[in-house]
Amino acid sequence: MLMAMIENIYETMNLRITETAFELHLRKIYPTRNILSMRETETISGQDCLDVQKKTDGSVNIIGEVATDPVASWMVQSAQVASKFTLFTHHAKTFPDLVTALRNSMLRAGVFTDEKTAEEQVVQVLNFDIHLVKDFRGRRYIERVTECVPVEDKNEYTFDHRNEKTLEGKFDKFFDNATHYFTKSTDKKLYIYRNILENVDGEYVMTNPITDKNIKEMRDNMDETDIEDFDRFVERNWGARHKETVQVTAEAETTVRRGRPRKSKI
Repeated sequence: MLMAMIENIYETMNLRITETAFELHLRKIYPTRNILSMRETETISGQDCLDVQKKTDGSVNIIGEVATDPVASWMVQSAQVASKFTLFTHHAKTFPDLVTALRNSMLRAGVFTDEKTAEEQVVQVLNFDIHLVKDFRGRRYIERVTECVPVEDKNEYTFDHRNEKTLEGKFDKFFDNATHYFTKSTDKKLYIYRNILENVDGEYVMTNPITDKNIKEMRDNMDETDIEDFDRFVERNWGARHKETVQVTAEAETTVRRGRPRKSKI
């Protein structure tokens, strides 16, 4: 599927490929595209390849397969700088498993020493997860498309204790703030995930709207024709009045559903 997705990337975008072993062969499949493929050798590390690619005016970074800890580090680096977006493959079974695996890889690679910091960096670069499955009949299909929504860290502390007249009231307000503090320190939720599209009984069903932030970023990187088609797609599936920004709090549910699922025509 990764090879097929290249066809839908604008030809004006330069592709930069990093692989541990040449498997994609994109230069043969798309000979007219500006593609630079690299792999590490005994004397040239994958990190060196990535550093060189940052200076080659690339628009899209593609990591063939995130199968080792160093490759996970390359993926996060390429997604944060030097490219419009990054594509990669992984064999995680669920979205939380994907985040956990990438976080653990960052820790084992020595890039981070704190679990929360490592997970926060991973969550910031994951926008969408397209999950493919292969059933026992050998049929391959997209099971779901999941969006990752980072949780904004909001300041929920108050100064209401100043308005309290009694010592008991001041202590109550203090413990309220202390509860917020320890909740953030010990059980801070860094993200929620929502299925945008699901395969239900052989049909694709739109289940949740894409957040306004991702819709805006997607529109900013489309030409006028694609913007019109995309706007019609959004209107058809979620309504033209879908303008509100999705507010994410620490108490948000894992899966947010708005109304009944609608069958998509794509």
